[in-house]
Amino acid sequence: MACLAGLVSITFRKLTPAEIIGLVKQTSLAGIEWGGDIHVPHGDVQRAAEVGKMTREAGLVVSAYGSYYGEMDGLVFDRVLDSAVALGAPVIRIWAGRKGSVAAGSEDWTRIVEDTRQIAEAAAAAGRQIAFEFHGSSLTDTPESCIRLLQAVNHPAVFTYWQPPVGAGFEDCMKGLKMVLPRLNRVHVFHLEPGGTRQPLACGAKRWLSYLRLLRSASVEGCASLEFVRDDSPQAFLEDAQTLADWIDEINNRKGTIPRN
Repeated sequence: MACLAGLVSITFRKLTPAEIIGLVKQTSLAGIEWGGDIHVPHGDVQRAAEVGKMTREAGLVVSAYGSYYGEMDGLVFDRVLDSAVALGAPVIRIWAGRKGSVAAGSEDWTRIVEDTRQIAEAAAAAGRQIAFEFHGSSLTDTPESCIRLLQAVNHPAVFTYWQPPVGAGFEDCMKGLKMVLPRLNRVHVFHLEPGGTRQPLACGAKRWLSYLRLLRSASVEGCASLEFVRDDSPQAFLEDAQTLADWIDEINNRKGTIPRN
């Protein structure tokens, strides 16, 4: 696994891009997934170019553009793509609608499949990939529905994210992760209690080391990005960042695999 460890910028919606970059520079993380709602607004190409330049000048990588296409009403994909290109993001995260896979009807499925094919063509022409958010209340709310959607779209530029479903047991998470591995290129990293309370990432060591080892064994290339730290605390983030970096070092069996600033 050529895994890049990073941060999802929406973890700190109240911080500026410069503050987020400064925070990440205090860690050994290498990348930032910039969000399209606050830090790099959809369609603001100048802001996207500025944030991308700031990121790279700090010695960091833009790992993805976390858009809200498919979840936000009236959002035109051209604006998303323009921002992703200006930002220098190789992957554009989108949402598979706002209905769960069971609640969605055949028209919902057809609409999202056809639209995804169209935007994937535009993204591929610009040298970008599309990846679905793996999330409840969407067509990717289960591994089975996620695979169904990916197979229906059937486009080489379309992939998926993965994150542990809230409240799911370890065995179910592992089973689901194995199912989506063939089309996986991004992972959101956090550790929650079954009820959703945020915990130190270190408390999820057994689970996350297993997930990361599976990614390595499957040669999944992508970014494992921290999200949801305790109390939205910068200090909690610094602790979780060190934990994630140590884990990736461990599974790679050598130090220095992740760039350290």
